[in-house]
Amino acid sequence: MPAKQMLPGRRPSADRPAKGARAPKAARTPGRLRPAARAGRSAAGGPLAGLRRTQRQLRRAWDRPLTAYYLIFGSSLLITVLGLVMVYSASMIKALQLGLGDAYFFKKQFLAALIGTGLLLLASRMPVKLHRALSYPVLAGTLFLMVLVQVPGIGVSVNGNQNWISLGGPFMLQPSEFGKLALILWGADLLARKGEKDLLSQWKHLLVPLVPVTFLLLGLIMLGGDMGTAMILGAVLFGLLWLAGAPTRMFAAVLAFAGVLVVLLIKTSPHRMDRLECIGATEPGKNDLCWQAVHGIYALASGGWFGSGLGASVEKWGQLPEAHTDFIFAITGEELGLAGTLSVLALFAALGYAGIRVAGRTEDPFVRFAAGGVTTWITAQAVINIGAVLGLLPIAGVPLPLFSYGGSALLPTMFAVGLLIAFAREEPAARAALAMRKPKNGRQRTGQRWKSMRRRVKKRPSGER
Repeated sequence: MPAKQMLPGRRPSADRPAKGARAPKAARTPGRLRPAARAGRSAAGGPLAGLRRTQRQLRRAWDRPLTAYYLIFGSSLLITVLGLVMVYSASMIKALQLGLGDAYFFKKQFLAALIGTGLLLLASRMPVKLHRALSYPVLAGTLFLMVLVQVPGIGVSVNGNQNWISLGGPFMLQPSEFGKLALILWGADLLARKGEKDLLSQWKHLLVPLVPVTFLLLGLIMLGGDMGTAMILGAVLFGLLWLAGAPTRMFAAVLAFAGVLVVLLIKTSPHRMDRLECIGATEPGKNDLCWQAVHGIYALASGGWFGSGLGASVEKWGQLPEAHTDFIFAITGEELGLAGTLSVLALFAALGYAGIRVAGRTEDPFVRFAAGGVTTWITAQAVINIGAVLGLLPIAGVPLPLFSYGGSALLPTMFAVGLLIAFAREEPAARAALAMRKPKNGRQRTGQRWKSMRRRVKKRPSGER
């Protein structure tokens, strides 16, 4: 039988591999890597590639529209819950020494947390216009209460500071704590209205009446001797001026004036001078002036990496004054160790980052000023409290926000967190993302599974996609 005629370019059948057989190595497509070489290259670039992939994933996660919303809600919730646990642990010995039940302070703090949760939810659901409408009534009510504090027979003195009003029984109210919230709401509304009229470029409109009203609040607070709250109020003022775009020279002048005023207040008070001398102290000193500062360091030092265990603190047995209020961070370090204190710092850092993100991404001037003011308030107070416990700053007598014992401090702070949540929900991208999750006409979606903001996948009866 004659051989088949070979077509041009056709290879002989003998040279052609059988169907399903693999081609020889030499006949493979040039440029393709062998499996061993490909595995070697992937192994060589694996760590860097994985790091870059993780970085891209984190960046996408941070850029999601609801990141600030979840950070504010989650970090504030964790700080409050952990604070309740530590209040119970740090206050039980104090309560027993006073002849009360071991959970006395915890029950009061838990009740304040419940009321604060209601305020948080209320503030998070209120529209921005209603927040602006409440600014003047809140300021007027706070000023009225702060004046009542100085009236004999109404104001109550605690630890030498007359900043309290008795509500009957064991409950007392500290109006100066609400002064921070009042200044932020009123100042944000004032600056927003002036910004809409292009008046913030004039120094008179930038400073008046913001600075005089702030000094009025500071004067009422200093009449009671509360230097710590006055420092927080001053930080809020500087934060609002910074957000309003105050010129550097004006900002420096106001800062210098405030610095001179602080120096005069410290020089004229022997008690404040004693606190200033306890910065970095390692011994109680003469007449045990630095007893609280030193024992705060002892508590942190004895905690080690992971602490002595929840409830196993030694310093809370009468050695460390104010263990459940101003120095609760020291008890946290003693019982939960460095891991616990770093966790608290990370939660405050997340809350501060989320507040800055909300203030930076909004186009509403009121939201920008209010979010920036609340973030300045919480972060500055946390820095002052933790800095005093670490011996880096003088003891100012301010609680750790959302963490320390004290209902008067917890209620306005939780309302302020509700403000941040409301502002985070008002971002256009966040509003769109939340709207996609809500059922239309009150009915749940059926037959659809929402995987992301861009794509929806319909369910099939077989379960396949």
